[in-house]
Amino acid sequence: MVKIGIIGGSGLDNPDILKDVKEIEISTPYGKPTSPLKLGKIHDVEVVLIARHGQNHTIPPTHVNYRANIHALKTQGCTHILATTACGSLREEIGRGDFVILDQFIDFTRLRKVSFFDEFPPGDAKHTAMAYPYSEELRKLLIDTAMELNLKFHEKGTVVTIEGPRFSTRAESEMFRIWGADVINMSIAPETILANEAGIPYAAVAMSTDYDCWKDDEAPVTWEEILEIFGKNVNNVIALLTNTIKKIK
Repeated sequence: MVKIGIIGGSGLDNPDILKDVKEIEISTPYGKPTSPLKLGKIHDVEVVLIARHGQNHTIPPTHVNYRANIHALKTQGCTHILATTACGSLREEIGRGDFVILDQFIDFTRLRKVSFFDEFPPGDAKHTAMAYPYSEELRKLLIDTAMELNLKFHEKGTVVTIEGPRFSTRAESEMFRIWGADVINMSIAPETILANEAGIPYAAVAMSTDYDCWKDDEAPVTWEEILEIFGKNVNNVIALLTNTIKKIK
């Protein structure tokens, strides 16, 4: 049976969208998830929602308990995970409000717990393959749905995840562009790594809200700007996820 874990999920907890809602608090071997789990149905598909940064966005990126979040979704029986995130664009062609269906990441974090394996069982080292970290099945469904909804989107993109909570310097932003990153954020790489370790197909939709600080003709990004652009596009995020969910088998 399909059950979808959703991380981020701004607006999806609206009672008009999420039916038969039940909220539960759980603990994991890695501590508590960053928010209570909201269990319900979207298009008769069972879903489990987690607010990545807490219900009131009080948890900075470094202190998000990614291990507890992914472990909680696994123990709830989630067969797939969809994630949403705001991001900064590192490419001229990725405009404000554009969606990027991520296909690669660069992990530039320094302080996160990015593995479930704090030690290996004797004779059983665990090294998870990560060449193609995002589920191609889920990516294709997101791409097809974005086309059907006539959204402005990009079929692939490399995200660089930085530690935060500060934004990049100009030199860092230019370096990430040289490295081949297309967008930048503070959360997706650790989540992706852990979902792969847990064996759960994972895909992430990034919404571009700004141009970081590399563009000479643009003011450097501010948090207020991110909130404004994300708020204007939240209905598109909801439409993309809810219409994708009903296609997952």
